[in-house]
Amino acid sequence: MSLIEEAKKAVLEYDEEKAKEISNKVVEDGTDPVKVIQEGYTKGIQIIGEKFDNEEIYLPQVMQAANTMQAGVEILKPHLEDNTSDEKQTTVALATVEGDIHEIGKNIVKTMLNVEGFNIIDLGKDVPLDEIVETVEKDDPDVVGTSALMTSTIGKQEELEEQLKEKDLREDVKTLVGGAPVTEDWAKEIGADAWAENAQSAPEVINEITEE
Repeated sequence: MSLIEEAKKAVLEYDEEKAKEISNKVVEDGTDPVKVIQEGYTKGIQIIGEKFDNEEIYLPQVMQAANTMQAGVEILKPHLEDNTSDEKQTTVALATVEGDIHEIGKNIVKTMLNVEGFNIIDLGKDVPLDEIVETVEKDDPDVVGTSALMTSTIGKQEELEEQLKEKDLREDVKTLVGGAPVTEDWAKEIGADAWAENAQSAPEVINEITEE
């Protein structure tokens, strides 16, 4: 079995130690780490996402799979730099909104963007809107991506749009929304620039809105 297939299998079996072992082998063998992440770990997470959507598995298993992927990717991260170009990197600020303590989706998005060479500002989970607005003011990211995983917290994405307008910052930054209860219609309703259906689509969506 190739290292790529083994990486996918490790995620599907929630085996963190195996993922670390595989990533160390990738580094030793000189295998392309981007391929292992995109075609191995990411494919595994895609399958996990489908199983979750079909209610074949539940949140604890998704978390285990995400942690497994993270464990493998952390080892490969230092070896990704040579795969990025010298062009100006797009800076993306990521946050799970206030009141929401789930950051699995955000962390998977972060991994996807790291692989593609984006510059990431990770604000973490349960982030107050003031802190997100302050980050836009101080760090001038190209995109702000917010995740809301509960119907009780998606309203914070709309509030963020309003606060950015109040501070005259809305024209300076693109906004991306995501999370289980978040839909494309919701994104349009609140005036966000884009919606990411899943973590895998995030890099492409961000490229589209930053090229407009």
